[in-house]
Amino acid sequence: MSNAKLCVAALVWFAFAHTAHAACCYFSAKNTDILQPAQKVFITWDPAEKQETFTVQPKFEGNALDFGMVIPTPAVPKLHEMPREFFKHLAVYSILKKREHPQSQLLPSPRLEVTYALQSSTVVRRTGAGIEKKSTVVVLQSGVVGSLDYKTIVADWADDLYQWLKDHKYNYSGDEATLNHYIQKKWFFTVMKIDTAQMKRNKDGSYAGEVTPTRFAFPSDKLVYPLKITQILVKDKTEALFYVQAPHKVDLPGDMTYQYTWVPMLQSAMGCTPDGLPGKGVHWLKAIDGNIPVLLARAKELGFNFVSGQRPQPNQKGHIPTTMEWARKLTADDIKVLKGEGPYGEKVPNVDEGFSKADLKDPARAEAIYKVIRARLEKARMERPFGYLVREAPADDVRDLRFLAGHLQAGLFITKFRKIFARDEMNDDLLLVPARHNGQDDISEYEEILPTSPP
Repeated sequence: MSNAKLCVAALVWFAFAHTAHAACCYFSAKNTDILQPAQKVFITWDPAEKQETFTVQPKFEGNALDFGMVIPTPAVPKLHEMPREFFKHLAVYSILKKREHPQSQLLPSPRLEVTYALQSSTVVRRTGAGIEKKSTVVVLQSGVVGSLDYKTIVADWADDLYQWLKDHKYNYSGDEATLNHYIQKKWFFTVMKIDTAQMKRNKDGSYAGEVTPTRFAFPSDKLVYPLKITQILVKDKTEALFYVQAPHKVDLPGDMTYQYTWVPMLQSAMGCTPDGLPGKGVHWLKAIDGNIPVLLARAKELGFNFVSGQRPQPNQKGHIPTTMEWARKLTADDIKVLKGEGPYGEKVPNVDEGFSKADLKDPARAEAIYKVIRARLEKARMERPFGYLVREAPADDVRDLRFLAGHLQAGLFITKFRKIFARDEMNDDLLLVPARHNGQDDISEYEEILPTSPP
């Protein structure tokens, strides 16, 4: 039996996140709870213009009647409302494809066909010593985006910002150290207030809901994600799903790299695909061939033990390696799909078309039908020896991909990856870096489910 026939479909890690919070921290009254177990973000990075945008759609669950959000950025942002189900559209578009071959339901002895699953406001306040001093908080801009009122503020001192938040009913239960982290970096804070009375109420009196997806656009010297601000509300860990659009593939730095799972996953699929590896996977393995043992040794040292077909498990420190979930350099054909001008997925031809079981009652006619079906199967095999790339989604969801048009751009790379951050991995903000290892740029793509050898 060939290697290909010994392969089985790999599990797809973390197909969807349960909740969607990003780049923000919630401020609520004391003795109330607002949870932030996960976060999603869509980032676009233009290194030539030094311009970054990220889109967030805060979703909350808790028992606070009203609360505020604060989102720090390295420059004053411009805010724009985004499509309500923006992240759903991204999830639909990045469904992994699988390879399928046509099969007959009418042939008496179907040929063995292996289906490869390729995988400003100033406030005077009184200090404790009875001396009044002017607050350093300045409101730089205010407005409405969607259903949300927002203000962008700046401050020189953390205690001034803390007091301003309190005076304006943004009751902050975290420590001033986190605020000071951003003040020392001279970042800006966009604050929003949420009224949960407009949201769904659960039987236990708590609330859950989503607010308007909002895009923040600002100049930045580096591609940065404000991770530390979310640490306040994380007990043990938080799950972050990143979609990053840039001129190149993007990764997390250092030991947060997705290569600890991506390289062994590609290795596991070697020999299981009839045409090598899809998406330049084999080229990537060859490019870093001499350094792969060092990479895998480091992964082992960290306690990141790759097991084919299984989700990565935490090491002794509770750290979990990053996993890449989808990656592709967009082309004009991708934009056509968004606009409804191109197919969402390929269609496997129906080799039994025009025939039914009733047609097989006459032995002579049946034999003629079998001959036609076999000819159709052979034609499909010759035209598409590696099968058809198939993915499916409800028709309405496919039509709604038009809401992504204008946001996704041909010629740019989209990298989708997931990282479960332990609390001790959130002590600073996150710098995203070009996907590169040992001096080589990773241009491999991932849009098909990769097969894997059995253990």
